[in-house]
Amino acid sequence: MKFDKPLLSAQQLHENNNLPNLIILDCTIDKVGQSLKDEKLETIPNAIFFDIEGKFSDHAVNLPHTLVDEETFAKEVQNLGINSDSIIVCYDRWGVYSSPRAWWMFKAMGHKEVYVLDGGLPAWKANNFETNSVHFQPTEKGSFKADFQQDWFADKQVMLNSINDQSKTIVDARSEGRYKGTSPEPRQGLRSGHIPNSKNLFFENILDGSHYKSEQELKLIFQKLTNQNQENIFSCGSGITASILALASTVAGFPNVKVYDGSWSEWGADESLPIEKDL
Repeated sequence: MKFDKPLLSAQQLHENNNLPNLIILDCTIDKVGQSLKDEKLETIPNAIFFDIEGKFSDHAVNLPHTLVDEETFAKEVQNLGINSDSIIVCYDRWGVYSSPRAWWMFKAMGHKEVYVLDGGLPAWKANNFETNSVHFQPTEKGSFKADFQQDWFADKQVMLNSINDQSKTIVDARSEGRYKGTSPEPRQGLRSGHIPNSKNLFFENILDGSHYKSEQELKLIFQKLTNQNQENIFSCGSGITASILALASTVAGFPNVKVYDGSWSEWGADESLPIEKDL
């Protein structure tokens, strides 16, 4: 591994910006109810846009951010000029929001050299590093090969099998109100509540502003939720903030992680699936 930890500081990225096989990806998406579309575009130099909601979501499925299949992922990544030996750094313009989702996607597709810029573009700018106003447009295809890793991925059946499995910890990244079923879901047609036997860790509680909390703080948080022998499965509304927790768990020393890809967008819509509420 080029870097020994999955999170990079802006200083680390700046110092290694001339690595010949470095690929920087801007993985920004809109938040629920918040958009950057009307903001002036600022990018890290040579950053390529990684289109999570367009090219890297399966639109044949009626869910917001379902991971595309292995063949489609490889083809679209090759179109970005990415090779199998590329060192990939993901960031987003919010700080930490959608970049961990891209990190998880590459992990699920078998790519080891993938990292996240802690603090994203705000951290880069806070160091007064140079920015551009356009994304880099690759002119050559890459040689990336996808190798889907089931160990990183959870679907509805995996979740059903895990509810009463003492070796699994299911963690919900949504707010406490949504988890308990006392606050409405932002998406229409979804029930309120949570997956039975799941625990709640609101994703904002592991962040310090636009950065992750320190590694030691994350260790203390996850020690209360799980242990080294557990498989940790993260869920949220649509698979975005679950990935924030999956990366935090890995940083904290609990790397046995899965992300439930459909998350509550799938579970909450399916009347046949069990739910709990804390009313």
